[in-house]
Amino acid sequence: MSERAENSSGTGVPPVQEHGQDAHATRSGTGVPPVLFEPKIVAFVCNWCTYLGADLAGTTRLEYPPNVRIVRLPCTGRIDFNLIVKAFEIGADSVLVSGCHPGDCHYTSGNYHARRRWILFRELLQALGFDMERIHFTWISAAEGHKWQEVVKEITEKTRQMGPYTSLYQISEAPPQSLPFRGGELNAPDKFSGPSAGQSGATPLSAWGGEGEGALRETCRRLLAEDKVKVVIGYGKRGPVFITKPGDVEKLVWNNQCLANLTVYLKRKEIKALGRPAVVVKGCDERALVVLEKESQLDRKDMHVIGMACQGMGEPKCETCDVHVPRFADEVIGETDKHAPETSERWKALESLMALPAAQRMSYWATEFERCVKCYACRQVCPMCYCERCLVDKNRPTVIDTSATDKGNFAWHILRAFHLAGRCIGCDECTRACPAGIDLRLLNLTLAKAAEEHFAYRAGIDPKAEPLIGAYSLQDKENFIR
Repeated sequence: MSERAENSSGTGVPPVQEHGQDAHATRSGTGVPPVLFEPKIVAFVCNWCTYLGADLAGTTRLEYPPNVRIVRLPCTGRIDFNLIVKAFEIGADSVLVSGCHPGDCHYTSGNYHARRRWILFRELLQALGFDMERIHFTWISAAEGHKWQEVVKEITEKTRQMGPYTSLYQISEAPPQSLPFRGGELNAPDKFSGPSAGQSGATPLSAWGGEGEGALRETCRRLLAEDKVKVVIGYGKRGPVFITKPGDVEKLVWNNQCLANLTVYLKRKEIKALGRPAVVVKGCDERALVVLEKESQLDRKDMHVIGMACQGMGEPKCETCDVHVPRFADEVIGETDKHAPETSERWKALESLMALPAAQRMSYWATEFERCVKCYACRQVCPMCYCERCLVDKNRPTVIDTSATDKGNFAWHILRAFHLAGRCIGCDECTRACPAGIDLRLLNLTLAKAAEEHFAYRAGIDPKAEPLIGAYSLQDKENFIR
C-alpha cells in the first residue's frame, strides 16, 4: 500500500485541498477516490469561556471536524476587527468569533462592548460585499463542550458545501454602469472623475458674500483688536487662511467654495503655538467640535467659535444635510431658509449600493480601491483622525501593507471607516480630498446608518450623549449571535 493511501485509510482524515481546486475532482488513472474539499476555519475565542468549552469537548472525547484553528485571546472585547479580515486574506474559508454569555464576562463587560462593535462591523463588511455566510458569532461557556462540538460541525459542513472563499477582493461580476454615487456616475478605472467640483445645486457665487461676509470680517476684526483671540482660522479665496492681525481680515471670504472643515487645524501644534483661536464653522463642521470635546481632545472654553448659516455648498452631502445653522457657536452670522430633508433621503446612495448582490458590491469596491495610491489625504483632512502615530504607519508589527496592493488598500479603508464608527460627522472631506475620486462617503454612510438604526445615535448632535463605541446597553440586539 502506498504511503498516501496508508495515511488516508489509517487516519481517516482526507488530505486538505488547496484553494481553487475542484472539490469533487478525481485523479484519473490512479484509482484514488475523489479529493474532498476541507475548509479552513479560524476561531477567535475568549480565554475564559469558549476556549475552556473547546477544551471540555476534547477531554470528554467529543468528536468534531479538525478543520478549526483556534486563536485564544483574553476577551472578545480584545478581538481586533482587523483579525477577521486578515484571516480571510491568508486563506480562511470561514471565521468564528466566540466568547462568554452576556453577564458572565471575566472582565465584567467585555462581551457587551464586543457585541456593540460587531453589530457595526458586520454592517460594514456587508456593504463591502463580504460573504456574511462565512462569518459566525456565538456565546459558548466553559461548560458547553457539546455546543462547541455542534457549532464546529455545523460551520464546517456549511463551509464545505459553499466551497473555498475565492471571491475576496475579486472583480468577478461587474456592477451596473449607472449608480447614484458621485453625481450618478460610476467611478471606473478608465473613467476617472476626480474629486467632486461642488457646483451642482449650489447657491450661485454671486448670491454669497454681502452682509454675511462683511459681518464675518467685522466680527474677526473685533475679536483680534480686543485681544480675545490670537488667530482666526477662516476661509480665503484659495483655501484656509490664518489671520493674526486685525488689518488682514479682508482676506476672509464666505461663498460656496468654503468647503473645508476647518476644525481639523485645531489639533495642529503650529496653530496651538499661536494662542487662543477663533474658528469659522458651518453647521456640519460644528459637529466635529462636539465629538472632539467628548474625546477630551479640546476644550470649548479655550476657543471662540464663529458659526455661519449655510445655504449649501452644492456637494452631495448638502442635499441631505439637516444642520444648516450652528447650534453651539459663540456667535452665529446669517440665517437660512433651508429645511431639513426627509430622513430617508440621507440613505439613498447607500440603499442603491446595498440593492446590489454581494459579488457586485465586492467588485465595485475592488474597482474603487484599485485606484487608491495610499496618499492618506482622507486621513489628513479628517478632524477625527488625530492619533500621534497612525496604525498604518507602524511597522513593528506591520498591521497594514503600506504599498498600494489589493489587500493593503482594502485593509486601510476598512480600518479608516471603522475607526470613525459613531464618530464621523458627515463633512465628507475624505471624499472631496481623494485625488482618485473614490466615494468614501458610502462607507461613512454605512456606519452612520447602522449607528442610527441600532442605537439611535448620531455623532456630534447631542453633547451629553455617551460615545457610541465606549458605551454599551443591555438591550443591544444580538440576533446574529448563536
